[in-house]
Amino acid sequence: MTALPVYRWRLAPDGLATRRQLRAAGLRPGGQDVVAQVERPRGKRGPLVAFLYRLDLAKPVRPMTPARQAALTKANAARRRCPACYRDAGYVIPASLGTCVPCHDTPPSTPSDLQESA
Repeated sequence: MTALPVYRWRLAPDGLATRRQLRAAGLRPGGQDVVAQVERPRGKRGPLVAFLYRLDLAKPVRPMTPARQAALTKANAARRRCPACYRDAGYVIPASLGTCVPCHDTPPSTPSDLQESA
Protein backbone atom coordinates (compact mmCIF):
# COMPACT_ATOMS: atom_id res chain seq x y z
CA MET A 1 0.00 0.00 0.00
CA THR A 2 1.41 3.37 -0.96
CA ALA A 3 1.09 6.39 1.28
CA LEU A 4 -0.80 9.39 -0.06
CA PRO A 5 0.90 12.78 -0.28
CA VAL A 6 -0.34 15.06 2.49
CA TYR A 7 -0.66 18.82 2.02
CA ARG A 8 -1.44 21.49 4.58
CA TRP A 9 -4.75 23.30 4.39
CA ARG A 10 -5.04 25.60 1.34
CA LEU A 11 -1.63 24.52 0.02
CA ALA A 12 -2.65 21.75 -2.38
CA PRO A 13 -1.19 22.07 -5.90
CA ASP A 14 -3.28 23.16 -8.86
CA GLY A 15 -5.08 20.37 -10.69
CA LEU A 16 -6.37 18.69 -7.51
CA ALA A 17 -9.77 19.24 -5.89
CA THR A 18 -11.98 17.88 -3.13
CA ARG A 19 -15.38 16.32 -3.81
CA ARG A 20 -17.12 19.56 -2.88
CA GLN A 21 -14.90 21.57 -5.18
CA LEU A 22 -15.55 19.10 -7.99
CA ARG A 23 -19.31 19.32 -7.40
CA ALA A 24 -19.22 23.12 -7.39
CA ALA A 25 -17.54 22.93 -10.80
CA GLY A 26 -20.19 20.49 -12.10
CA LEU A 27 -17.84 17.50 -11.94
CA ARG A 28 -17.58 14.18 -10.10
CA PRO A 29 -14.58 11.92 -9.37
CA GLY A 30 -15.80 9.39 -11.94
CA GLY A 31 -14.33 6.29 -10.31
CA GLN A 32 -10.77 7.57 -9.97
CA ASP A 33 -8.74 6.81 -6.85
CA VAL A 34 -7.80 9.41 -4.26
CA VAL A 35 -4.41 10.91 -5.19
CA ALA A 36 -3.64 13.04 -2.12
CA GLN A 37 -5.13 14.51 1.02
CA VAL A 38 -5.26 17.88 2.73
CA GLU A 39 -5.08 18.19 6.51
CA ARG A 40 -6.33 21.11 8.56
CA PRO A 41 -5.02 21.23 12.13
CA ARG A 42 -7.60 21.56 14.92
CA GLY A 43 -5.58 22.19 18.06
CA LYS A 44 -5.81 19.33 20.56
CA ARG A 45 -8.05 17.17 18.38
CA GLY A 46 -6.92 15.29 15.29
CA PRO A 47 -6.73 17.15 11.98
CA LEU A 48 -9.62 17.43 9.54
CA VAL A 49 -8.83 15.45 6.40
CA ALA A 50 -10.12 16.05 2.87
CA PHE A 51 -9.28 13.73 -0.01
CA LEU A 52 -8.13 15.17 -3.32
CA TYR A 53 -8.92 14.02 -6.86
CA ARG A 54 -7.38 14.96 -10.21
CA LEU A 55 -9.34 17.53 -12.17
CA ASP A 56 -8.23 16.21 -15.55
CA LEU A 57 -9.74 12.77 -14.79
CA ALA A 58 -13.01 14.14 -13.37
CA LYS A 59 -16.20 13.55 -15.33
CA PRO A 60 -19.27 15.76 -15.68
CA VAL A 61 -22.11 15.25 -13.21
CA ARG A 62 -24.83 13.02 -14.60
CA PRO A 63 -27.95 14.98 -15.57
CA MET A 64 -31.07 14.67 -13.44
CA THR A 65 -33.60 12.49 -15.25
CA PRO A 66 -37.34 12.78 -14.66
CA ALA A 67 -37.35 9.38 -12.91
CA ARG A 68 -34.52 10.39 -10.56
CA GLN A 69 -36.27 13.70 -9.83
CA ALA A 70 -39.51 11.85 -9.00
CA ALA A 71 -37.66 9.45 -6.68
CA LEU A 72 -35.90 12.34 -4.94
CA THR A 73 -39.18 14.21 -4.48
CA LYS A 74 -40.81 11.11 -3.01
CA ALA A 75 -37.90 10.49 -0.62
CA ASN A 76 -37.90 14.10 0.58
CA ALA A 77 -41.68 13.97 1.11
CA ALA A 78 -41.22 10.88 3.28
CA ARG A 79 -38.65 12.71 5.42
CA ARG A 80 -41.18 15.52 6.01
CA ARG A 81 -44.09 13.28 7.08
CA CYS A 82 -44.43 12.77 10.84
CA PRO A 83 -44.77 9.07 11.81
CA ALA A 84 -46.94 9.99 14.82
CA CYS A 85 -49.58 12.33 13.31
CA TYR A 86 -49.01 11.55 9.59
CA ARG A 87 -49.01 15.24 8.62
CA ASP A 88 -46.52 17.03 6.39
CA ALA A 89 -44.42 18.98 8.90
CA GLY A 90 -43.28 21.51 6.30
CA TYR A 91 -39.63 20.73 7.10
CA VAL A 92 -37.39 17.67 7.26
CA ILE A 93 -38.02 16.01 10.61
CA PRO A 94 -34.79 15.80 12.65
CA ALA A 95 -33.65 12.24 13.31
CA SER A 96 -32.90 13.23 16.89
CA LEU A 97 -36.61 13.95 17.50
CA GLY A 98 -38.14 11.23 15.35
CA THR A 99 -41.42 13.16 15.10
CA CYS A 100 -42.51 16.69 14.28
CA VAL A 101 -41.91 19.32 16.97
CA PRO A 102 -45.56 19.56 18.13
CA CYS A 103 -45.75 15.75 18.56
CA HIS A 104 -42.39 15.71 20.31
CA ASP A 105 -43.38 18.51 22.71
CA THR A 106 -46.77 16.98 23.57
CA PRO A 107 -46.47 14.62 26.54
CA PRO A 108 -47.64 11.10 25.74
CA SER A 109 -51.04 10.16 27.14
CA THR A 110 -50.88 7.30 29.61
CA PRO A 111 -53.74 5.07 30.84
CA SER A 112 -53.60 6.79 34.27
CA ASP A 113 -54.11 10.20 32.59
CA LEU A 114 -57.19 8.88 30.81
CA GLN A 115 -58.70 7.45 34.06
CA GLU A 116 -58.20 10.73 35.94
CA SER A 117 -60.03 12.74 33.28
CA ALA A 118 -63.04 10.36 33.32
